[in-house]
Amino acid sequence: MFGKMTRIALCFALVFSLFTGAQQVAAAEYEVKIAYENNPGEPTDVGVQEWARILKEISGGKVEAVLYPSSQLGAKKDVLEMILMGSNVITIADAGFLMDYVPDIGIMYAPYLTDTYDEYFTLVDSPWFKKQMDAVAGHGFEIVTAKWIYGDRHLLANKAVKTPKDLAGLKIRTPNMKILSKTIEYMGGIPTPMPLGEVYPAIAQGVIDGAENPYPVLWGAKLYEKAKFLTPTGHVKNVSMWLGSHKYFASLPPEIAGFIKDAAEKACLFVNENVKKDDVKAIENFRNAGVEIVEPDMEAFRKAVFPIYEELWGKELYEEVKKNMTK
Repeated sequence: MFGKMTRIALCFALVFSLFTGAQQVAAAEYEVKIAYENNPGEPTDVGVQEWARILKEISGGKVEAVLYPSSQLGAKKDVLEMILMGSNVITIADAGFLMDYVPDIGIMYAPYLTDTYDEYFTLVDSPWFKKQMDAVAGHGFEIVTAKWIYGDRHLLANKAVKTPKDLAGLKIRTPNMKILSKTIEYMGGIPTPMPLGEVYPAIAQGVIDGAENPYPVLWGAKLYEKAKFLTPTGHVKNVSMWLGSHKYFASLPPEIAGFIKDAAEKACLFVNENVKKDDVKAIENFRNAGVEIVEPDMEAFRKAVFPIYEELWGKELYEEVKKNMTK
């Protein structure tokens, strides 16, 4: 009996050692953390999961992406500080955030700059944008990809907003970036910067009157429970950038850095193909939740925000960027 039990135990030990050995062989050589504010299930989260899957596939398991949704690594400011310290973290950001380091790149986040994403992507592929990438690298950031459609940004408030006059006195949450604060100000509202995770209780407690973001983000944050008027202003065609540490990427073997960036570009295609479907689904959800869709006076909003270009960048840069948007 003892001999039989011993043989069984040895068999289990052998199987366990083979299993753990296989795990060790399959373990990733490199790990990169991907941090973002969006909640699980939102389009950005789904896209990042696809990024992680593609990265593992094309790297043959050499590189693993560990995901941190819902601001698990901290607010955007905290994550950007980690990146500047050389950490192996990548986070979602926009030209508006980078404006603090490279002022000219902020114009890519300006209101009503373009009517199509194709024009925006033409700008990303232009010599002008290459200069911006070099300038950003000089401040410690690496642009991993710049073609991730986050979506058109719209208003959700606790009262109907049809014109800029209707926004007067309303406190609207924005990310902590100058360009969006200025945009809401020119649109007629009172910009109130705060992390995305704090928006729901802020609306519930009357600290703010609304927020602006793409449809799926507004829906995912459940803001419709406290704000019942949705105005599709589309004031910014929000194309996000994923930023990493220039120091970190420079330390990686070129092949590994290439895997991360190639996977990001492929994930962009996946995300961008689903943007319209995500918007349609979110609008349907809003309607079913009793949210009123308010038709805005688009010409009034466009006219109200146009002076922002002269204040922040000047006519010359505006014309140069528009020129680089045409093939």
